[in-house]
Amino acid sequence: MLAADGTPLKRSLAKALRAQKLRALALIAPLLLFVLITFIAPIADMLFRSVDDSQQGTVHGTMPLTAEALKDWDSSTGELPDNAVFDAVYTDIFVAAENKLHTRVGSRLNYERTGSSSLFRKTGRGLDDIGEVYQDQFEDLDPDWDEGTPWAELMGSPDWLTSMQGWEDGQPLPPFELRDGVADLLPRTAAIYRVFADFQIEEEEKSLLDEEPWSIVHTRLYEDLRDGDFSTYAGPRADMVKAADALVDTAEFETIALKDGFEAIDEDWLDIGLWQTIKAYSTSYTAGYFLNAVDMQKTPEGVALRDENQRIYGLLFKRTMFMSMVITFSCIMLAYPVAYLLANLPMRTANLLMILVLLPFWTSLLVRTSAWKVMLQQQGVINDVLVWIGIVGDDARLVMINNQLGTIIAMTHILLPFMILPMYSVMSTIPPYYVRAAKSLGATNWTSFWRVYFPQSVPGIGAGSILVFILAIGYYITPEIVGGNTGTFISNRIAYHISSSLNWGLAAALGSILLAAVLILYWAYDRIVGIDNVKLGG
Repeated sequence: MLAADGTPLKRSLAKALRAQKLRALALIAPLLLFVLITFIAPIADMLFRSVDDSQQGTVHGTMPLTAEALKDWDSSTGELPDNAVFDAVYTDIFVAAENKLHTRVGSRLNYERTGSSSLFRKTGRGLDDIGEVYQDQFEDLDPDWDEGTPWAELMGSPDWLTSMQGWEDGQPLPPFELRDGVADLLPRTAAIYRVFADFQIEEEEKSLLDEEPWSIVHTRLYEDLRDGDFSTYAGPRADMVKAADALVDTAEFETIALKDGFEAIDEDWLDIGLWQTIKAYSTSYTAGYFLNAVDMQKTPEGVALRDENQRIYGLLFKRTMFMSMVITFSCIMLAYPVAYLLANLPMRTANLLMILVLLPFWTSLLVRTSAWKVMLQQQGVINDVLVWIGIVGDDARLVMINNQLGTIIAMTHILLPFMILPMYSVMSTIPPYYVRAAKSLGATNWTSFWRVYFPQSVPGIGAGSILVFILAIGYYITPEIVGGNTGTFISNRIAYHISSSLNWGLAAALGSILLAAVLILYWAYDRIVGIDNVKLGG
């Protein structure tokens, strides 16, 4: 069959449908793009942090030389890494300290090994002592070794040096360029001097002609002079270089092994456990955050449970799930009669009472929670009323605050409207003559309710339960205020790691596990009850 223009009708219809879909997509594209950028992308980025260990402040991101050097070290032998690893750590921590990043590495490792934070902070301050062993001797030989200009002449290219000498305040500093051949002559010195030069120009915005090099530059100069032959060197500052080379070859020249230097800073650097921790968390991607989130850790022997007194997250996950279910069940028990009453009252009366149900939404969550904190105290309103009535004695007042009971009571009150509204919307659509028909056929009030009315209200219970349960497991303000040590949720720890400890990787791992648990429960609910049976009315 052909269309009016002679093309096959099927092809013409498909073309029209395709054009219609493209127009519909164009209409929703701005909203879809907005949701992706402002909602999906931030969540995806946060969840990715649960396995990402390559950012600044991690071993891989801030200590790349160390991460590479540790790949060849067998941590199971019980022997400390060789000098090449200490050399890499020396460079990495020194540069990180100049960039104020060494404390962040220490904080990252402190999540796995207590004391790492203070160790890295102390090491950042003490590494200058190693370089000063060589710096002082070179300076005693020739004061120019401690000046900026001689170093710039030795390391910089002639064109860059000319640009640098003509530089004036207010002008952009010319990017540093190494002199041809200096990287072959002084490889270690040239490498670290370039880092120093780039840092001074880009970060500090200072002229290299006025800035004396870092102490580590003198350490690298010693190593190059020790291993090289400078008898035929005739380049810039040749006299200084040859005199320093001769000094290094003398028996009186003082040296220090890097391992001894680190030991002098802190003996923990000779602890095999520290190096095992650094190696375990030196990769760009890690399962460490997820292991911590389930109270486990990496060890040289493999993955193992943490000590019993350190297992807190498993307890918090179980408590969160249990209390959320209790809160959901409490909301069902309290909301069902209210929703039933609203659905069976005249519309005018039901609308008036619905205002009372919605009234809590017009009050701040913090105010409602704080009110419960006042009411639930042992000298609070509830206990005073119970004592006045005579249900409890004045010396046996109930403890309802800073525990699980306080959290359940406060959160049940806060989440109750979220259960009432779905129930009411479903119950209001149930025809009342069904129950009357059941009674006319001889059913009792209870039988007509249980066999006829209740099954039709189950979709509302399902919708309210899912809504309340998901809201409950994510609450952290109310448990924080009224829960104390035994009534807090896993969400409180997630909030703590995001805002206080800044351990975003662990927070992301905890959030990912919580999300997975919700999805599994949602799947189980769908398999048992059927998500198609969940209704919000209609």
